[in-house]
Amino acid sequence: MKVFMYLDDIPDFNIGNTAVALGNFDGVHKGHTELIQNCVRIAKEQGLTPVVFTFLNHPNNVMAGKTVVKNIMTVQEKTEAIEALGIEIMVNTIFNESIMKSMPEDFVKTILVDTLHCKEAVCGFNYSFGYKALGHPEDLWEYGQKYGFEVNVVDDVRVNGVTVSSTLIRKLISEGRLDEYPEYTGRLYSIEGKVLYGQQLGRTIGFPTVNLSLSEDGALPRNGVYITRTYINNEVFNSITNVGNKPSVGKFGKNAETHIFDFDRDVYGKNIKVEFLKMLREEIKFPSIEVLSAEIQRNCIQAREYFKHKD
Repeated sequence: MKVFMYLDDIPDFNIGNTAVALGNFDGVHKGHTELIQNCVRIAKEQGLTPVVFTFLNHPNNVMAGKTVVKNIMTVQEKTEAIEALGIEIMVNTIFNESIMKSMPEDFVKTILVDTLHCKEAVCGFNYSFGYKALGHPEDLWEYGQKYGFEVNVVDDVRVNGVTVSSTLIRKLISEGRLDEYPEYTGRLYSIEGKVLYGQQLGRTIGFPTVNLSLSEDGALPRNGVYITRTYINNEVFNSITNVGNKPSVGKFGKNAETHIFDFDRDVYGKNIKVEFLKMLREEIKFPSIEVLSAEIQRNCIQAREYFKHKD
């Protein structure tokens, strides 16, 4: 998949006529998946190039002048998920003042028509575009009639009786309901990054951990202990992970500490991925290190039992 960050780079690349999936696609949930798959199907039927047009930063944050919407996925995760759906070109551009102030028709003419040579546009039922989000699917249809492209509007996708949305996904994450996350996205919630040096407090009480920092720009799980799986290179290990501030041992920034079962290798500096399966309990402050150690032991037993029945 070819990825463009700058619209000015696109004319130098022969993209041909296109079918364009429009949206922010944060979280690439089941609603997004259906929309993108529709775009890929239409492109194949019409002999077009399937394209996703999205933004690197969230428009709401730009308009608010501060972070009001947390990212569900990293740029890399979002890119990989979209590529896996069959998209050939991803335009992941910066939502800047120029785009923010473009009237809906200017947005369509400049980006969809002149730059992307759109012949089929695919959007969600609640898609908005242009200055102050004044453009809606019915407006897009009118511009399509004027400029020679078709518009396909995808209805909401419902799971368990509710519409799947990025807002819903963020709510699940913030409430620690990560066992429900796959129902709405088709994948497990995960974090990944380079293992950091910590204070090795876990090692002193018999539960060594690997530590990952957590970006404040991301939608982060509720503080607590989770049953997890940890991926190191091509190996998978059962584990438990504490997300939080470690109130029992001091004052710390929010991070993730993972205790990998039956594991004693040095992985400092290595990239790992941690998948979250289920929340065991909220993070609390224990009266002593001894009580904390006993609770961690209990959590490990719970997690081992979970994996015994799951595997």
